[in-house]
Amino acid sequence: MSFGSTQAACRALIVRDLTLVWRRRGDALNPVLFALMVLVLFPFALGPEPQVLGRIAAGTILVAVLLAGLLSMDALFRSDLEDGSLEQLVMSPHPLSLLLACKIAVHWLTTALPLVLASPLLGELMNLPGPVRPVLIAVLALSTPLLSLIGAVCVALTVGMRRSGMLLALLVLPLYVPVLIFAAGACNAAANGLPIAAPMLWLGAGLALSVVVAPLACASALKISLS
Repeated sequence: MSFGSTQAACRALIVRDLTLVWRRRGDALNPVLFALMVLVLFPFALGPEPQVLGRIAAGTILVAVLLAGLLSMDALFRSDLEDGSLEQLVMSPHPLSLLLACKIAVHWLTTALPLVLASPLLGELMNLPGPVRPVLIAVLALSTPLLSLIGAVCVALTVGMRRSGMLLALLVLPLYVPVLIFAAGACNAAANGLPIAAPMLWLGAGLALSVVVAPLACASALKISLS
């Protein structure tokens, strides 16, 4: 029996996941709406003074994006587990880590990329200083795929459990802290006119390492979770 090439399997998986997202395209807007609602709460709590909002804008946007991404992580494998396709992926003759990397990439494209594209609007809403806005976009472009890769490993560990949302948050949030520190550090350095190369390089190095390691760890975690 011929199973086709790995490239064809990856292409078919990407097309399938994108088709499923298109059929539930309203769900893809949920992370952006959640981040927008979180940011709207800050002017009510702290007051509408532009100086106050501008001082905390980068940090609040990063936290809102982080939480929005965390809320969408639980759905990464949930529908595949329910319809049995996740077991088919595990039993596939193709490299499981490569197939999972495709799924993580589609998940980032459909949940995190809209947040990156919406970040100028979020910055305008929070009166983010002009010099920090391009840095925020660059930081989100590096940190959101890193968050997706880290979160996918934790989702794979908990996918077999019922009501795993709280456990997933407890596992993921400590791992997100270093990413948040470097991302906020780059924005704060830009706001103070300091070099941003060091935190950006750390984020880039973390992303490069995670692209290699996280799919392998995700595949191992998924096999353990489903065994």
